[in-house]
Amino acid sequence: MKFALSPEHLDFGASIRKLFESGSTPAAVRAWSGADPAPGRGLIEQLAAAGALGLTIAEDFGGLGAEPLDQLVAFIEIGRAAAPGPLVETAAAVPALLQALAETDPAPAQRWLPGISEGTLSATISFGGATGTAVAVDADRADLVLLAQGDRLSTGRVGEQIRSVDPARRLFVVEADETVAEGPQARAAIAAGFDFGALANAAQLLGAGKALLDASTEYVKQRKQFGRPIGEFQAVKQKLADVFIGLDLAEPLLYRAALTTGGANRVRDISAAAVAAADAAYRAARAALQVHGAIGYTAEYDVSLWLTRVTALRSAWGTPDLHRGRVAEALRAGAAVDPSGALT
Repeated sequence: MKFALSPEHLDFGASIRKLFESGSTPAAVRAWSGADPAPGRGLIEQLAAAGALGLTIAEDFGGLGAEPLDQLVAFIEIGRAAAPGPLVETAAAVPALLQALAETDPAPAQRWLPGISEGTLSATISFGGATGTAVAVDADRADLVLLAQGDRLSTGRVGEQIRSVDPARRLFVVEADETVAEGPQARAAIAAGFDFGALANAAQLLGAGKALLDASTEYVKQRKQFGRPIGEFQAVKQKLADVFIGLDLAEPLLYRAALTTGGANRVRDISAAAVAAADAAYRAARAALQVHGAIGYTAEYDVSLWLTRVTALRSAWGTPDLHRGRVAEALRAGAAVDPSGALT
């Protein structure tokens, strides 16, 4: 079966990309890193107006009731722009969690999801596990802070800020405050929230990788060595070709994961996409740094925004090793012997 994005998907992606192409996005990212979140909030408001924040929120909760694939289209462009703010948490992870929880308790979804869809409420979440320090992105600027630990979901109190490799991903320690839900249903909802967050994060990585490839391709046409553009050298061509192939192979895994989120293979497919996107984006970042030379290290040069973003996102929603382990576990659990004796 051949899969391709529909014309509607392509038009939607183009509209989101145009939203970020005003030239002000890098400045908004740098301002978000400091003490001025206003430009970044302006971008987030535009995303909300375009419907990007409420895509997968059900119509009963004020959203558009679209499919995960529609959301991936948006997040690829969000990653391409290196947009600031807790967008994965606000638009993907928290809505998925609250809607899964709504099967037994709709009150939290009714309370928070309409605001997320409208763009008047931003959310962040930490999947802190049962032990250890829980950390959430942009917790000081979010209207809703959630903490997921084991089978308990609670609101979070914001603690101290800790250093991040990406200055625009501002990390804060959070501690449990009021309990929102607990028990088996909360555990299942937390798992759904993590998976959908990991999938949106993978889409961001793919978009960031594409942006780095585009920047590298343009730069090697301009930078000269020995009187020739370095893009004419076979070693440089091969390096960028490897980046292109990696990104091209990761993209269909993302789409497959988006199409199977409601099935038994959700964990396997999302983790496979997460690994492929992380590896491809990391390869793009390494190649970009190498072809740009010393200028690639400078914080003033825009490419650095994507280099630090890829480094941070690569492990933000589980390390590649964690996701490889989830794929292996799912494959082992799904192995069975068919009547003919062949292992399937």
